[in-house]
Amino acid sequence: MELSHRSGTKFSIVGGQTCLDRGSQVLAVDDDEDNLLLVTYALEPLNCSIITAGDSQTALEKAQQYQPDLILLDILLFRSNGLDFLHQLRKDPKTMSIPVVAVTAMARPEDKERILMAGCNDYISKPYMLEDMEAMVCRYLKGTAALC
Repeated sequence: MELSHRSGTKFSIVGGQTCLDRGSQVLAVDDDEDNLLLVTYALEPLNCSIITAGDSQTALEKAQQYQPDLILLDILLFRSNGLDFLHQLRKDPKTMSIPVVAVTAMARPEDKERILMAGCNDYISKPYMLEDMEAMVCRYLKGTAALC
């Protein structure tokens, strides 16, 4: 699938990963393909390699295989729970220190508190502004992405 960014740059998603020069690597976990495309669109200017997963099992396998620099996690996944994935991620010595940002429609203060207490490093609610997503990612990549 070929997409165009607002800058006019074209990029492709092949097997769940964008074809960009590798800067930082981000795993985006969401069961909605449109949300994954939006995250890819938001992060493309940062020169991040985006790995995507539509369910928690695939996400866990990709986290173990690729050891991404950051995980963007939808909490309400079809047939699974993002917090269950997070629990498994934190139990594995290979993935336990990967920062995880919840990207979710669960926007009540008690939801945010529960998500952070479960082990997410941060939280951004849907719908979000693209600039807010870029800023959040830059905060966790600490300048390793090209434009952070």
